[in-house]
Amino acid sequence: MTSTNSVPGPRPLRSLGFIHLVPFHKDAPAQGFADAIELFRYAEELGLDSGWVRTRHMQHGLPSPAVLFGALSQATSRIGLGTAVIPVGFENPFRLAEDLATADVLSGGRVLPGLSVHGPGYGDDGVNDRVHDAGWREEDYTYGRIERLREYLAGDPLREIPEYKGIGGDFDSARVEPHSAGLVERLWYGGGSLRSAEWAGSADLNWLVSNISSTENGIRDFAEAQRAQIDAFRAASPRGDAARASVARVIVPTDGATPEQAAKYRAYAEARTPRTEKVHGKNTIIALDVLGSADEIVEFIRTDLAFQAADDYLFELPFEFELADWKQMLFQLATKIGPKLGWTPAA
Repeated sequence: MTSTNSVPGPRPLRSLGFIHLVPFHKDAPAQGFADAIELFRYAEELGLDSGWVRTRHMQHGLPSPAVLFGALSQATSRIGLGTAVIPVGFENPFRLAEDLATADVLSGGRVLPGLSVHGPGYGDDGVNDRVHDAGWREEDYTYGRIERLREYLAGDPLREIPEYKGIGGDFDSARVEPHSAGLVERLWYGGGSLRSAEWAGSADLNWLVSNISSTENGIRDFAEAQRAQIDAFRAASPRGDAARASVARVIVPTDGATPEQAAKYRAYAEARTPRTEKVHGKNTIIALDVLGSADEIVEFIRTDLAFQAADDYLFELPFEFELADWKQMLFQLATKIGPKLGWTPAA
């Protein structure tokens, strides 16, 4: 692992975007999806480079990013469509490759798949069997699952096509279809440990970190821990310093907010602060939400060790808020915060 001083900072900012849970009311999910489509349309209008969606199973949040991307491909024309992240343990890599490639073709090559791996986590009360079938005990839930997905997206042949004999088989392909050239080059791994960082680098993927991470080697400071991961990622990557890393945090700008919104934002951040003051479980740490004016947020980003080493910045939108709140935050991001960081909106 390289020193946290090995990458001069801050690096030039390549792109600016946001992450959205796509929450919905349990009895009226359609409105949540409609709000998400409107939010992405608005973000594109503001010139933001990308919008990313979280993946949630058995929660009131989006479980199927590729389906939403199909709708977004028709409602937008430029903005990148990212996943932060798809837990591949819930997916068949073959079917996921088909869905991602279909969404990428529909969107004109805008999908940015963010991925993670881990085994089933529903305990031993029978839920794992119902969700994954009994075979989950023998499944590979290691990084190899992502390697399989990458092979499918790359168009590697899976079989030989027999000679066509005039009946059936005339649409057969040796690879996963549709094939979307370039999609395999846009894979991101979302992680929070040195082990994952080193694997993602050696696998020549892009690296994505968020507001949840790990304390390792005695490092308790959140930004320092993430900086160590970014450095380890680039040290392991064949691209070296050119390997791409993105940092995402919950950032809540108060400029332009109504008094009611500002009070709500402040209460939200204060209620979440205690969880950032301790280590959860074995070694999980959580970043403090960044709430303040555009100038205060810019100052925080400029002095944060992880942001200094990142190529791309993502603002994580709070789950519990509403469309008007998210729009206010994106407006500040695109018109005030981004330009102060040297970013220029897309035409």
